Amino acid sequence: MSDAEIEKKSPEAVGASHDKPSVFHTEAKRRESVAVLNSNTSGEIKNPLLGIPRHQLEAEVKVYAQEHDLENILDMLQKGALVAQNPHSIDSIPGLAPEEREALHKETTNRWQHPKTLYFTIILNSIAAAIQGWDQTGSNGANLSFPDALGIPYSAGSSCTAAGTCDSNSWLVGFINSCPYISICLFAGWLSDPLNDLLGRRGTIWAAAIFSLLAPIGAACSQTWGQLVACRILLGIGMGLKEVTVPVFSAEVAATNIRGGLVMSWQVWTAFGIFLGTCANLVVANTGAISWRLQLGSAFIPAIPLVLGVWFCPESPRWLLKKNKHKKAYDSLCRLRNTPLQAARDLYFVHAQLIQEDILVEDAGLSKNSNFFTRFGELFTIPRVRRATQASGIVMIAQQMCGINIIAFYSSTIFANAGASNITALLASFGFGLVNFVFAWPAVWTIDTFGRRGLLLFTFPNMFWTLLAAGMCFFIPYVPGSGSNSQLGAVSLFVYLFDAFYSPGEGPVPFTYSAEVFPLSHREVGMSWAVATNNFWASVLSLTFPRMLLAMTIQGAFGFYAALNIIAMIMIFLWLPETKQRTLEELNYVFAVPTRTHMKYQVGQVLPWWIKRYILMRKGAVCPELYHFESDDANSEDVPYDDGEKHEKSV
Repeated sequence: MSDAEIEKKSPEAVGASHDKPSVFHTEAKRRESVAVLNSNTSGEIKNPLLGIPRHQLEAEVKVYAQEHDLENILDMLQKGALVAQNPHSIDSIPGLAPEEREALHKETTNRWQHPKTLYFTIILNSIAAAIQGWDQTGSNGANLSFPDALGIPYSAGSSCTAAGTCDSNSWLVGFINSCPYISICLFAGWLSDPLNDLLGRRGTIWAAAIFSLLAPIGAACSQTWGQLVACRILLGIGMGLKEVTVPVFSAEVAATNIRGGLVMSWQVWTAFGIFLGTCANLVVANTGAISWRLQLGSAFIPAIPLVLGVWFCPESPRWLLKKNKHKKAYDSLCRLRNTPLQAARDLYFVHAQLIQEDILVEDAGLSKNSNFFTRFGELFTIPRVRRATQASGIVMIAQQMCGINIIAFYSSTIFANAGASNITALLASFGFGLVNFVFAWPAVWTIDTFGRRGLLLFTFPNMFWTLLAAGMCFFIPYVPGSGSNSQLGAVSLFVYLFDAFYSPGEGPVPFTYSAEVFPLSHREVGMSWAVATNNFWASVLSLTFPRMLLAMTIQGAFGFYAALNIIAMIMIFLWLPETKQRTLEELNYVFAVPTRTHMKYQVGQVLPWWIKRYILMRKGAVCPELYHFESDDANSEDVPYDDGEKHEKSV
């Protein structure tokens, strides 16, 4: 059948050719769209609604409304589809009320003005993140006393020296600290995919909160190191479910223009949880033999409001669409957007782009209703998904390579090695937590303007020299009992500077980035992959660092991680695409750009521009753009809506 014949068919008939009311009104357009999603060598970002004549778009929306029992909002859906088709020409779209145009313009002029329900949802997600940080910090403070209390001392000069067990005990302490991360990377993170499919985003977060409520209490009551291991494995289940689900949930409910700022609340409030944990460690530091129990157990506190509050949030609209619950998805969007028009626009636009994802999977010969293991294999076989898998893996590995967690997990031990008493070490760790929290805030505004790549490429070189300097400060002589400890002051200064550079860059970006790069069909399993990757290397770090201190000295350990910062920066420069201010569905085109094309652009165009601009100081140098947004070009042509056939564009 020719394209002309297909064009003459009704929307219902066109849709039947692909078992959906198709947004690809010709077979040629469908083939081209799928081809671009597989290999987008031009970097062109396409709007699937662009070029569809107005009368046909409205007819397809009508079919969609009839199929999903949305006829009562048909007029709103049709207007929303027109807005989604040409979002930058709001004033030329017929039929919009003045207040609707005003609300659409405010998305640019007042981009943080959103319903209270959206912010309530983000606050609950932020509490989940705070639990994560507090869980990490409890063990940080407890490291000073629980090894001796449970009969596994490992520091030089303790009873393990005479017994010859220091080496084995150091591995054991590292294993206890790494248990949550081993738990996440081996099974907890992967459980998130079937649990999200079964329970939804809210149900999975609630289940995670139950583990986060009970496991710290169990750890506080442990009588042997084996019992502590079991409780920390259970804690890892709660941490893993939250790490996978919460950033995805935030990304799916947030508006596009503030998605980065809202999703990165995960890191801001993880940092706040670390800060609260250091405060709790200090509060109970002088309680004697039970101090480590209180430090581990106090992390149950923020889990209480999460258990009670998560069911008051709306479910993710994208998850509801995935489950074919379009009416509930619209109701959810109405709670998350300022006007019904914006809700209708997002509903139909996401629906159109999800059709595109389905067609991509079908044309690749794959099943849309595949099981977990099939979807996991597709992370490495579908080109668009494979590039997202690669990018998320890189940014997650980089978080462990930068060395932040040798301080987050062991800061009290590090400051104690610099000559600090237990209380002084906890106070210095309190300062670390405070810096981590305060300096995470700038990224709320810069992550959607400066961009994910920009933040990382600026902060990694600075993390390199500050971490190296902190390690070298341990060469400053320190005489115990002298009353002066310049070594501790210098080490603290450079650790805090390192922390200040980490917090707005590699702190918020990994989970924000990984939550947005995968298509909906692979979002849960993709995020599981990213979280498992992150926690596998976190467990390796936590397991090996006590041994590294004995074998390499603290200067060697810090120098090792400082060098890894440079390697991570090179990986990010070559292989990490930018994602700022693009819808989750538009990112399909970003990750359809072949890796070789992206590398060639970075090395052949961006690097020479950077040298001209910042080394040769040529202010007129312009960085060429890799991505070309087709919808922006169409908008600049001011295509009218009242004569769709005559003005139809070939896309």
